[in-house]
Amino acid sequence: MSTATYRHSTDIYNKFTSNRFAAAGALIVLALFVLSFLAPYITPFSPDDLDAYHVLLPPSANHWMGTDELGRDVLTRIIYGARISLKVGFVAVGISVFLGTVAGLLAGYFGGWIDQLLMRVVDIMLCFPTFFLILAVIAMLEPSIWYIMIIIGLTGWMGVARLVRAEVLSLRERDFVVAARCIGASHMRIIFRHILPNAMSPVFVSATLGVAGAILIESSLSFLGIGVQPPVPSWGNMLTAGKDYLEFAWWLSLFPGTAILVTVIAYNLVGEGLRDALDPRISRM
Repeated sequence: MSTATYRHSTDIYNKFTSNRFAAAGALIVLALFVLSFLAPYITPFSPDDLDAYHVLLPPSANHWMGTDELGRDVLTRIIYGARISLKVGFVAVGISVFLGTVAGLLAGYFGGWIDQLLMRVVDIMLCFPTFFLILAVIAMLEPSIWYIMIIIGLTGWMGVARLVRAEVLSLRERDFVVAARCIGASHMRIIFRHILPNAMSPVFVSATLGVAGAILIESSLSFLGIGVQPPVPSWGNMLTAGKDYLEFAWWLSLFPGTAILVTVIAYNLVGEGLRDALDPRISRM
């Protein structure tokens, strides 16, 4: 790593950590990762353990978030549910970022009919209400976490494509790109060696915010009963089960709902912090 690159990375890190809200969001996201990966070692219960003698117990020393209608520990199911939410978020966003980046690079760099064709596809996709499109497709298929991740990814790449295209339109006229053309560099080398690394900043921000959106969509689908199916723990299907006992077992809805709220806010804070840290026009130092 060169000295200039190291200093640039250090500046980004310092700007990000100086934003207390962004740093707090990053700590929450990190805690979610740790909890989800170490779940079997953190809680003595299994998410599928049934206990007919301890049904709908309120929060206590033995069950910090109470038990559900089948005697399962709510905290354990929330921790295991974090695995589902993180998996859906990252796989779905990975698909959308890949498709959007490729489309944006091709449209912005080559222009002409390629740009017109890809942008018209983007416009057509944006005409459909994304959630209802996902709802319709999932309803026709067998409920599966893999279908959910793939469909969310296939319907969420348009914003990334527009961001990347805008960056490429600016970058392709820069001196270092013109110089690469003059020495005979191929289109692929210019795109992947010179343009793509300089166009990734908005992609990182969009990806972070996209994870929060994917988690919300997965939770909504699971709440409606066409997402992750019981007994696999998901924050959405936990909310669905809890609504039938809301009057006398408030913890069944409060804690999964709070988990969704805190996670989405944390990712949004991280995304906002990255946007400020990666923008050279904003200085927090």
